[in-house]
Amino acid sequence: MAASGHAGQSAMADDAVPHQRRVRYAGTHPRRFEEKYKERDPARHADELAKVMQRGQTPAGMHRPICVAEILAVLAPQPGEVGLDATLGFGGHAQELLARIQPGGRLFAVDVDPLELPRTEARLRALGFDGPTLTVRRMNFADMPALLPEAGGGFDFVLADLGVSSMQIDNPARGFTFKADGPLDLRLDPGSGEPASTLLLRLTRPQLRELLVDNADEPHAVALAAALQGQYIETTAQLAEQVRAALMPLFHRGLPLVERQAETKKTLQRTFQALRIAVNDEFGVLDRFLAALPGCLKPGGRVAMLSFHSGEDRRVKKALQSGERAGVFARVSPEAVRPSFDERRANPRSSSAKLRWAVKAGRAA
Repeated sequence: MAASGHAGQSAMADDAVPHQRRVRYAGTHPRRFEEKYKERDPARHADELAKVMQRGQTPAGMHRPICVAEILAVLAPQPGEVGLDATLGFGGHAQELLARIQPGGRLFAVDVDPLELPRTEARLRALGFDGPTLTVRRMNFADMPALLPEAGGGFDFVLADLGVSSMQIDNPARGFTFKADGPLDLRLDPGSGEPASTLLLRLTRPQLRELLVDNADEPHAVALAAALQGQYIETTAQLAEQVRAALMPLFHRGLPLVERQAETKKTLQRTFQALRIAVNDEFGVLDRFLAALPGCLKPGGRVAMLSFHSGEDRRVKKALQSGERAGVFARVSPEAVRPSFDERRANPRSSSAKLRWAVKAGRAA
């Protein structure tokens, strides 16, 4: 019996999950995305996420919703209403909207990212938002008119949080940041269109210069276009190095190091932004969304839009003001709403955000 007992224990040991050593990293906090395993598992390490946010940072693989209170005040979601979150992302805004349209309400939520969308839907379903309460679609927000038959002909409110989410920026494999090495991709949907590395090979120098100016107001566009156009650049680190090299001759002799570093960082941010906008045709998509918006809102319907740079904000502002002059919108935001001082301090990534809103003319049914 003893022999068979030992044999059974041995068999159980063989079937057990092998022990995995914890991830090792230098210093007191992990720096690389792959090392931040606790941050990317919020269900098991909620305390770790709290510590990261207390430091004014965004946990890896997570996105902190911006201007939540301001957006809820503008959209005023009510029980039984039908709404659209046109850029679902991590689902922070959607979670708050869903809670306020119950009972009987319905939220449509769309996103083009095939990697993050299933994760976000799973998080929201786990919170109890199941069945027809939440309808998730992988689609471009410019195609929202396709949802109208299913939504009953129009939406009571629409939210669009433009730009990219922190989950996309923080993951080096997506190629959105110069702070970590990864493939020079920048596509929100990796299965559609061309990566930024291909775009740099295809554009002419004047086209690249124009792209940098139009998409990011880049003051060093001439020098950067000359240095980057036609170059085979495979990774984000290679692009960052090329940008730094192109800037060096432009700095005044004797310019303090801290000023050179600050200007270089801003140029890197603008360069990556300009390429990302081009790769994803973000301005073209936004223009189509704004053109379709009035026809997708019910009378008295509300829209709130968060933008993060001047190119987006100009388009949103002009479209809403034009709609007001045409009598399509009864009211529009007189000026952009900015995140509060406390929010900017707690979440520095919110600093560039601008919120604009409008209310469609007509009386709600």
